[in-house]
Amino acid sequence: MLRLVVLITPIVGVIIFPLIVPYIMAKLGIAAGILIALSSITLWFIAMLKTSEMPH
Repeated sequence: MLRLVVLITPIVGVIIFPLIVPYIMAKLGIAAGILIALSSITLWFIAMLKTSEMPH
């Protein structure tokens, strides 16, 4: 299961981010778009760090 998360995490971040942020900016404004962009990038970065496979 963890290997699946490791595989999907980068792909989801790259595909969903460019779709959601412009949509939010168009519907709610630039400030909301920036807030969503910063929070989603932070969560994506944390997920990438948590699921990374580091050599021992």
